[in-house]
Amino acid sequence: MNRYLLNLLCLALLMAGCNKPKEVAVPSAGPNSILKETSPLSMVSRNTMDGIYKVTSGNDLFGDQVVIKWSRLKMTIMCSDGHYFVLDAGQLDSVIMMQGYWRYCYNDRTGAVSAYISREEGGRDIMKANPHPQEIIIRGGYGSSGNEINNALEFVYLRPISPAVLDKHYSILAHRSGGRTSDHLPVSENSIDMINFTEGLGSTGIEIDVQLTSDGVPVLYHDADLNIRLTQKGPLSGPIKDFTYTQLFFLVRLIHGERIPRLKDALMFVVDSTLLTDVYLDMKEKVPTMSAVIPIQQEMLQRAKDKGRQLNIYIGLASQDAIDDFMNQPGFMDIPSLCELSTDDVARVNSIVWSPRWTEGTQNELVAQMHNQGRVAWTWTLDDVDWIRQFISDGQFDGILTNYPFIVGYYHYMREN
Repeated sequence: MNRYLLNLLCLALLMAGCNKPKEVAVPSAGPNSILKETSPLSMVSRNTMDGIYKVTSGNDLFGDQVVIKWSRLKMTIMCSDGHYFVLDAGQLDSVIMMQGYWRYCYNDRTGAVSAYISREEGGRDIMKANPHPQEIIIRGGYGSSGNEINNALEFVYLRPISPAVLDKHYSILAHRSGGRTSDHLPVSENSIDMINFTEGLGSTGIEIDVQLTSDGVPVLYHDADLNIRLTQKGPLSGPIKDFTYTQLFFLVRLIHGERIPRLKDALMFVVDSTLLTDVYLDMKEKVPTMSAVIPIQQEMLQRAKDKGRQLNIYIGLASQDAIDDFMNQPGFMDIPSLCELSTDDVARVNSIVWSPRWTEGTQNELVAQMHNQGRVAWTWTLDDVDWIRQFISDGQFDGILTNYPFIVGYYHYMREN
């Protein structure tokens, strides 16, 4: 290792010793987990549990109905008002055991959760992967602080999620690779750890922020400058574009200790290690970046195709400068892109996705126009419960970008068609 890299490494180790990640209260049973003696559930068994449930205990906090939807790793329970559960599950002799936590997205309220499904009340059906269970009753409890369990919890299965809804490609896109650091999640925004985490919140896709280092490496980072909102205190400050990737790698840690990832590494993780179906590349730079990003997009799309993965990766076009840069690239009309500007701009660059700001309204006529042209339409960034409900019930968008994918998931999966 040369002296320059050795000095960088020494500084990085010093930073690691002097900075502590932001504390996040995520209840955990730790070594006392009821799941330690259980066996994992198969994917088909997990799918049997998906559905709409009546809340018969705990409805004073979690509402009258919830949606249960398994992701690649976790069972997500979505409520109507911004409460959600993230649970692990396993089985022991046809008894399904669940453990995890609940959270309210608009503040820091959270608590531990422990529950089970008995053999007689759905466990056998789940283990047999019966697609039409006669009965599933989830019994257990939840806490209001720490790891204690002091309130009764009960969910009773009502119906499956409508096949028409499941067959529809509706994109639930999570902001900043899955969630914002400001929402006090246990992992940092625009990190690979967040990409791994977000499916447990109900996300089916992500938006990630792309900038270039001084040596032309596309990386994930939202703000213009390195700052203590997103990173631990360290020796560097100033714009991302002022530093090489090597400097960022050795000298910067995100708020929970992760490194700023290269775009290529992040997309490779999406392809190889997730079931996400859509990625929106939000190009933050005001300087030309397309020539550095498009080859990575194309390489990862081919990688996904080779693996039989259904994955879309879109170049984001949010300004006229971005469109001009995009149109200077060879074959730009055939490069998958997303345009936030007018429908005329969408046609001019042949974007697959039109993505207007939510404050413009549902715009059903323009969305229908996009559909008639074989395009899709998403809106961004929508976080309010009432607006999410209205856009899903009255609008025709094919997806919503949000910081709260579990709210979008609730109202989407509750639909009959």
